[in-house]
Amino acid sequence: MTFKKKHKLGFTSDRPFDKDPVCFKVLPGVKDKLKAVPDWQERLRGFVDELIKGVDDCQ
Repeated sequence: MTFKKKHKLGFTSDRPFDKDPVCFKVLPGVKDKLKAVPDWQERLRGFVDELIKGVDDCQ
């Protein structure tokens, strides 16, 4: 089965993401609660952007 170019099935985004994910450990039960939050990934990206705002020494 071949896929058509520019198909709309699966994950698509207008913003390019880094190929390597950021991972961190959380307390037991936090992961399940986080996944229950609507649009949690996009909201978490916003929190991270706010957290690192003004930090100039990122590599």
